[in-house]
Amino acid sequence: METKKQPLFSTYQENVDYLHEQLGVDESFDVIHLNLEYAGRKMSLFLIDGFAKDKILHYVMKLFAKLEPEDLEPDPLKKLIKTYIPYIEIGHNKDLNKTIDLVLGGPTALVVEGIDEIIMIDARTYPVRAPAEPDLERVVRGSRDGYVETIVFNTALTRRRVRDKSLRMEYLQIGRRSKTDVALCYISEIADSERVKKLKKSLEMIDTDGLPMAEKTIEEFISGRHWNPYPTVRYTERPDTAAAHLFEGHILVIIDGSPSVMITPATYWHHLQHAEEYRQKPLVGAYLRIVRFIAVIASMFILPLYYLFSTDQSLLPAALDFIGPAESGTIPLFMQFLIAEIGIDMLRMAAIHTPSSLATALGLVAAVLMGQVAVEVGVFSNEVVLYLAIAAIGTYATPSYELSLANRLVRIFLLVVTAAFGLAGYVIGITVWLLHLIRTKSYDIAYLWPFIPFSYRAFRDIVLRAPIPLKNRRPTFLDPQDPDK
Repeated sequence: METKKQPLFSTYQENVDYLHEQLGVDESFDVIHLNLEYAGRKMSLFLIDGFAKDKILHYVMKLFAKLEPEDLEPDPLKKLIKTYIPYIEIGHNKDLNKTIDLVLGGPTALVVEGIDEIIMIDARTYPVRAPAEPDLERVVRGSRDGYVETIVFNTALTRRRVRDKSLRMEYLQIGRRSKTDVALCYISEIADSERVKKLKKSLEMIDTDGLPMAEKTIEEFISGRHWNPYPTVRYTERPDTAAAHLFEGHILVIIDGSPSVMITPATYWHHLQHAEEYRQKPLVGAYLRIVRFIAVIASMFILPLYYLFSTDQSLLPAALDFIGPAESGTIPLFMQFLIAEIGIDMLRMAAIHTPSSLATALGLVAAVLMGQVAVEVGVFSNEVVLYLAIAAIGTYATPSYELSLANRLVRIFLLVVTAAFGLAGYVIGITVWLLHLIRTKSYDIAYLWPFIPFSYRAFRDIVLRAPIPLKNRRPTFLDPQDPDK
């Protein structure tokens, strides 16, 4: 929702008083209002302490101090902007409310007596940490820079890798009160223009006070199907990963305040790819991808399958009759799995809130209490711990954190229906899961493409990490304007 316009008043003092009151200068210590006088004219500077570059503003004020009244004639606005304000990003407008929104975002407003426009000096700086390798997307060999919480830094990191004249960064503001800066990033000569327009329209239609959770809030507004646990956008904190998707024809959404960049659209298979596969030789990368697929499949299906075989030994061939707990234990097998699943999630949450200096101690406590002691007192059987460890490893081997959480819910769902209905429940549960994924779409794109609908060449590139020289076509589901790489 756009802010209601407030045209400039007829006098300098009315404009200054309006800005002074609306910005809450007397109530907020970090909102600064400077009353100045240069070249025989009254001037006022409005800025936010901590956002403005002091050296730049001091330099501007020194130059103003040398001005004579005749220096600003005959056109004072033109003289100030083009001659006497030595800065790159300068603008002007006639809307007081827009000026307030801009000042709260960092630029400095200059109100000058006798000029019917407000001059905006974008000499701002934000508190920012240095780019560092993301914790969730580490690679053995490769770049160590990652996105940060400042949108200008993130757009610069992207342009550093995509020096294409058709790279576009469209600026939006979302949130009635937060006025969060958002950039829509795409390569205009590659990305589908209709998809860009549709996504931009969806962003502009977001009507809320603010974006407290940044990219996650935007995702819930534009993706739909709120109760679907599977992510329909991919997140990355790596500029090289974002650049690779831009070259394919994807659209990025960069949100100020978040180090994660949204990649749209994204299929199920996008969440299973990792930069490490492309930092190794093609054969090694293909092997790593296959191992990852096996790990993800095991994380979802091995626990309910083990439970099924343990409760119905007739399903096992003679060669596999060793599967199943040797002793039934004091707690039913289903409850053992349920307790262990909840215990692992409790441990994960505890690890997030534990200071790094105590993380080792937490790991030792978890290993001793949840592993060794639990087995010795009969809470868990040895095989339950083994298969649960395999499932946990598969979960943490999933590159996408959001996908790993969704798969964990699927594992618990399959475990419950298998415990309730046996073999029929296991088969029906997997069928329901597949039908759910088939019905899911990511911005009108089939979530399981190129598996359903099937495309041999694209699916081959999904399963096997093909050499880059052989990947000379962009994904067809993106409808790229330039299909050849």
